[in-house]
Amino acid sequence: MKKFLSIITVCICTVMVQAQKPNNEAIRKLQMAEFAIANLYVDKVDEDKLVEEAIIKMLAQLDPHSTYNNAEEVKKMNEPLQGNFEGIGVQFQMIEDTLLVIQPVSNGPSEKVGILAGDRIVAVNDTAIAGVKMSTEDIMSRLRGPKDSEVKLTIVRRGVDDSLYFTVKRDKIPILSLDAAYMIQPKTGYIRINRFGATTAEEFTTALKGLQKKGMKDLILDLQGNGGGYLNAAIDLANEFLQQKELIVYTEGRAARRSDFFAKGTGNFKNGRLIVLVDEYSASASEILTGAIQDWDRGVVVGRRTFGKGLVQRPIDLPDGSMIRLTIARYYTPSGRCIQKPYDNTANLDGRVKGDDNQEKYNLELVERFNHGEMIHADSIHFADSLKVQTKRLGRTVYGGGGIMPDYFVPIDTTQYTDYHRNLVAKGVVIKSTTGYIEKHRKELKDKYKKFETFNDKFEINDNFLADIRAMADKEKIEFNESQYNQSLPLIKAQLKALIARDLWDMNEYYQVMNSMNNSVQQALKLLQSDAYEQTLKAKP
Repeated sequence: MKKFLSIITVCICTVMVQAQKPNNEAIRKLQMAEFAIANLYVDKVDEDKLVEEAIIKMLAQLDPHSTYNNAEEVKKMNEPLQGNFEGIGVQFQMIEDTLLVIQPVSNGPSEKVGILAGDRIVAVNDTAIAGVKMSTEDIMSRLRGPKDSEVKLTIVRRGVDDSLYFTVKRDKIPILSLDAAYMIQPKTGYIRINRFGATTAEEFTTALKGLQKKGMKDLILDLQGNGGGYLNAAIDLANEFLQQKELIVYTEGRAARRSDFFAKGTGNFKNGRLIVLVDEYSASASEILTGAIQDWDRGVVVGRRTFGKGLVQRPIDLPDGSMIRLTIARYYTPSGRCIQKPYDNTANLDGRVKGDDNQEKYNLELVERFNHGEMIHADSIHFADSLKVQTKRLGRTVYGGGGIMPDYFVPIDTTQYTDYHRNLVAKGVVIKSTTGYIEKHRKELKDKYKKFETFNDKFEINDNFLADIRAMADKEKIEFNESQYNQSLPLIKAQLKALIARDLWDMNEYYQVMNSMNNSVQQALKLLQSDAYEQTLKAKP
């Protein structure tokens, strides 16, 4: 009951802050219902669970992004955005019930005590974790812990007969939001961001300056698959490209007055050619940054229409560590486009709620895009004249209606993705076979390929490796389909090579391999090599 009253108090205070009068009658009604159930119901009830369910049901009637998270969910949700967690510092993969170290984090606690890539962790604090079918989550909970606390690890190392024992002092482990930053061509840099977190701006600035020292004049910024994150991170990144006092984004809601966010003009890349890559999974903060760049004619957007997540959530912390994320406003691009795609979770006049049906429709909207041909054919995309707006500097026509429509459309690649390939990935055949190959040949590969450039030019996936893939697929009961196998073979080879590169070096090298197969990246390079970039950013006659 105390938790319920606290929640009601928080909600009342939040509403009052927005200068709205609380509906005392509705609040009393809710209070009385909970009180009656807790004190008069025939059987004992779990009050906490009842309250949580009530909150969840209320939020479900509002919009697709107003949510409730319990305390444990809040902690897990915040870790990637805060930029660090406390643990031993290894990238790992579960292979046949054993934790295999892919790479120790550079200068992290595990690397400092001598743990190497390829080591297998078989016990944590004398508790076996290998061969006991322990969940990945349970293993991670044993490896993580407060900073400066110690954990004892038992290691099995290839070529060493006896087990090895290490005591690792846990530390803060960075969660990087930049996947890759490298020179994709002599004067062109490539940076890929996977989320917008607390350290994104700092990571980006460091990477940008490093590429500029290598002679970078043009930049490809890859936001494909980036689902968003912190608003401030998107604003900080937009500031790197825009001039002083140029509007980045504004928010506005029923009870939330308009708030404008402007560039400071202190950025490090305000003049070079810029291409932003997006797809249907680029959302929220990604769309804020992309919309600002497009509206100010600062760069060219390449890919497919973004997700369309433009609702502002205010986190409301509850006493037990749980949280309500309540939508209070919408995001708008500088030209006034609402980023949020349409939704309808309102109740009918007769009181019947249709929120659940609309939530399902909202969740399936990307599937509908594919079914309607929008992701494959540019001529399948139609916008009403009412959705046309003009960019701020050149007066180019861009479109609202939800999400950011790119300047250059790149269809989704369906040529190499088959059911056979999807099963190979889903059942872990690709990653497991790569890990096994690396474990057997790590020293040989390290000796033969001192530099990634040599590896990238000369290493090829041979027939023996592919035979092992086929054998493992058979073991996983994946029915062989020769035509699908041949169709997906170039993609399978690229993924295998990229994963080997990642294990021998890092994510930079992984993306250097995979980007040779990425149609949006290749389209961006073509635009920079021709006059198409300049023609796109040409002032309206």
